[in-house]
Amino acid sequence: MARNYVQPGETLTLVAPRTLASGDGFAVGGIVAVALAAAAAYAPVEARRVGVFDMAKAAGAAWTQGQKLYWDNTAFNVTATAGSNALIGVAAQAQASADTVGRVLLTGQIPA
Repeated sequence: MARNYVQPGETLTLVAPRTLASGDGFAVGGIVAVALAAAAAYAPVEARRVGVFDMAKAAGAAWTQGQKLYWDNTAFNVTATAGSNALIGVAAQAQASADTVGRVLLTGQIPA
């Protein structure tokens, strides 16, 4: 192992950009993650940036399994609409348009 290796990077300690509940999605710069515990705004929080999570979903559009998904940092939810939203992963399962929670595979990429 290289002497300068620090950690795998799947879980990071980040600064909460707003008050978060455990399981909330959030973005810090180019990092999109899920809070592993509740945190006050600007407090440190352990966050997971890869894995499968049930996350807040934008209602009004159905998802197909494997469809690319994006983080809407204004509405604080996952959407299938690219636009100015950051690519975060894919739908782990299909979701109906009326669903407000969707199963998401966070792939850990850093959005452009």
